[in-house]
Amino acid sequence: MNSPLTLSGKDKIPGDIALWFFLCAELAVFGLLIAGFSLVRLRQPEMFQAGLQELHVSAGVINTMALLTGSYLVATGVNKLRIQGDGYARYFFAASGCGMIYVISKVSEYQTLYSNGYSLHYDIFFGFYFFTTFFHLLHVLAGIMILIILGRWLKKTGSDDEQKLKAAESAASYWHMVDLVWIVLFPALYVLR
Repeated sequence: MNSPLTLSGKDKIPGDIALWFFLCAELAVFGLLIAGFSLVRLRQPEMFQAGLQELHVSAGVINTMALLTGSYLVATGVNKLRIQGDGYARYFFAASGCGMIYVISKVSEYQTLYSNGYSLHYDIFFGFYFFTTFFHLLHVLAGIMILIILGRWLKKTGSDDEQKLKAAESAASYWHMVDLVWIVLFPALYVLR
């Protein structure tokens, strides 16, 4: 009988168990930020509506599509690795490219807002917006680095398949956590006006 934490069980936790404790802690931090954002939004709806009007939905859509495409590519790479197919490393490199699209779009959005006079200190809305989205951006940058390092490592020979799969599942779990946070932030910032 296999434990759910073993590499050979069907119902195992993907990746490293220690990573899951880290991911839960990160989700808790983002949850607190989003809860604070929502609470202030309820108390000062006019300020939040005015702030939301300054955000560009098209930038949010580009960011969402980039991260979702990256998640699809990461999942495909892990799946290819599981079935021992060829070319799985390229999916992780392609996903990091999607992450770069997100970074470029987000930095461009920051520049536009800043040139229009908005910053972290403008008001509570923009304080939450810049702090939370920049914190998320840092996680995307870390994810990009992880995917690039993973892709390079997977191209090397000599590592066993179990070790490769565990590393790929861990990287994928991190990337999906980053994506999940954005899936909550996107409607909160760009859709629910």
